[in-house]
Amino acid sequence: MGESVMKILVTGAKGFVGKNLVASLKNIRDGKDWVHPIKGLEHPEDLTIYEYDINSTPEELDAYCKDADFVFNLAGVNRPKNQEDFMKGNFGFASTLLDTLKKYGNKAPVMLSSSIQASLTGRFAGSEYGKSKLAGEELFQKYSEETGAKVLIYRFPNLFGKWCRPNYNSAVATFSNNIANDLPITVNDRSTELELLYIDDLIEEMILALNGEEHRDEQGFCICPVTFHVTLGEIVDLLYQFKESRNDLSVPDMSDGFSKRLYANYLSYLPTDGFAYKLKMNKDDRGSFTEILRTADRGQVSVNISRPGITKGQHWHHTKNEKFVVVSGKGLIQLRKIGEDENGNPYPVVNYEVNGDDITVVEMIPGYTHNIINLSETENLVTVMWANEPFDPEHPDTFGESVS
Repeated sequence: MGESVMKILVTGAKGFVGKNLVASLKNIRDGKDWVHPIKGLEHPEDLTIYEYDINSTPEELDAYCKDADFVFNLAGVNRPKNQEDFMKGNFGFASTLLDTLKKYGNKAPVMLSSSIQASLTGRFAGSEYGKSKLAGEELFQKYSEETGAKVLIYRFPNLFGKWCRPNYNSAVATFSNNIANDLPITVNDRSTELELLYIDDLIEEMILALNGEEHRDEQGFCICPVTFHVTLGEIVDLLYQFKESRNDLSVPDMSDGFSKRLYANYLSYLPTDGFAYKLKMNKDDRGSFTEILRTADRGQVSVNISRPGITKGQHWHHTKNEKFVVVSGKGLIQLRKIGEDENGNPYPVVNYEVNGDDITVVEMIPGYTHNIINLSETENLVTVMWANEPFDPEHPDTFGESVS
């Protein structure tokens, strides 16, 4: 490997993992990703990515194997027409790849995408796919012993994430696609537990492997350290919750890593004509008030539009509190403490002039009546409003009282 040039071969480049890996490598090459430097590569633009897939030619594989400094072997067969094609597609191509590297004496590190099914234990016992993957592993181990080349064997669990093909070999992809597109799903056993690996976590590990910083288990297999054990029932329930969030305006709880990843995955299956959705605008002659989103424990966000000269608010709260942010127009926010001072006089009015050219947060303090006035005679006043709790008509904690 040269100090300033690197050539990486990715086989199976048009598959699920391959597309994500190639996209990430291109981000590094093009200077868009500066948080994943490649060791020994002084100038990112000197990175060359060889993309090999089923439609590539033997001549291309020959040329790539001659020059590659690192090989990601992601090529393989998951759903062949015949069982024997597992061995042909997985073991057979691995043999061709390694023989070609041997021909040129290229001892570049080689990563192998294997599967937990290669263990042939538990529900994977007797798996033809697992047998083909195990044969590939043994071939790579023998190749390493013969040549001294570094081999990195990853036994991946079930994968999920953007660009994963539905109705193929991923339950998460199929469920996500069908629920996002209003298609039925079938869950045979909600209690079935899967070990899941998210594509971004996999790619993160691939970059570490490229830099010689791979993770390994006690058996010597390379591993991705971040995986999730989740039941089919839990997955489906979350996906339906994501779908319903457009109707109830809820923000899914993403405090755990799996939900955050599954939601991003779910969004990637939305149809292109389904990226947008309407909100309910509560309109009157003063303007409109529209709730955008709500959470159980982080409040709600709304947008308020006031017509020229309009005053809104004129109320106070015991505990409820809000943040007002004017993003367009010019307005006046007024607050006055409820009650009277020690002299029996109303407390003074606190005034904040705000406008969309100088974004400012104004807190609505409990125990202070408040309003917001559009000072313009021609333009609407647009205000983003956060409240610490979703509006509850049974306990509104809102009491009308003019500021002045």
